[in-house]
Amino acid sequence: MTKIAIIGSGLIGRAWATIFASHGFDVALHDVAPEAAEAARAHIGRNLQELSGHGLVEDPKGSLARIRVASDLADALRGAELVQENGPEAVETKRALFAEMDRLAAAGTILASSTSFIMASVFSETLAGRARCLVAHPVNPPHLVPIVELAPAPWTDPAVLARAKAIYEQAGQVPIILRKEKPGFVLNRLQAVLLAEAFRLVGEGVASAEDVDKTIRDGLGLRWSFMGPFETIELNAPGGIPDYCARYGASIATMAAQAVGGDPFGAETVATVMSEWPGTQSAERVKRLSDWRDTRLAALQAHKRAAAHKPA
Repeated sequence: MTKIAIIGSGLIGRAWATIFASHGFDVALHDVAPEAAEAARAHIGRNLQELSGHGLVEDPKGSLARIRVASDLADALRGAELVQENGPEAVETKRALFAEMDRLAAAGTILASSTSFIMASVFSETLAGRARCLVAHPVNPPHLVPIVELAPAPWTDPAVLARAKAIYEQAGQVPIILRKEKPGFVLNRLQAVLLAEAFRLVGEGVASAEDVDKTIRDGLGLRWSFMGPFETIELNAPGGIPDYCARYGASIATMAAQAVGGDPFGAETVATVMSEWPGTQSAERVKRLSDWRDTRLAALQAHKRAAAHKPA
């Protein structure tokens, strides 16, 4: 049975352990704080039960039994096919951790980071085993949103990338491969553009923050839950993508050019957003809404699994 090492037992590490264990992998969970790893395993048990209620996990107890808390980093890495690192989003921390993992892990072990913005070349350049290092960036929460961005360094072995892709697919994920490094990868770059324009629209008084959210939630988001932007525009003009670009490209390019400049996340704009945003910002509110979001995502994921594939 393929073994996966999960390094770091926070929100993302717990989700990765949930994913791999529920798809038949043996999982070794390690955290610098042993009590945190034990608490994470209990949390994962609850995750698995909730997913089972949506029909997304067949055997929650058996899945949890495949997860063990490792005694130390060397124990976690021993025999692992792939390591999923989920440490702090700090360059020097990742450099030190990957150096240690490169020293301890068997030569054939893949070393992958869940980092959201740091490119693999930044933390792997000086490593003897740098050819086995890459970024495997998930989306929060990974156990309910299956995309994972595989971003290799220029020196990552293509065979390692192919093996990693196969493992993530076996774990029910939807891996994409970046052909070259780009800060923020694909998802965060797309999200950044949308977020910046959303803040601009509110800051300029064009629409309220709630109405901008409605535009995505009850508009673009409905299509985007099962179609990408290229698929969307293919259906918005009789002649498909080239026809769409011929009809609307100039107008879109003008809007895009006008959006450049200034900080859309400045204090004044943030204050405008918050002045009309419902609910006091607090950890309790975030937890309550996160639980609600996860329930809705689980239901959506169950629906998407059951839905028929699109026609060619």
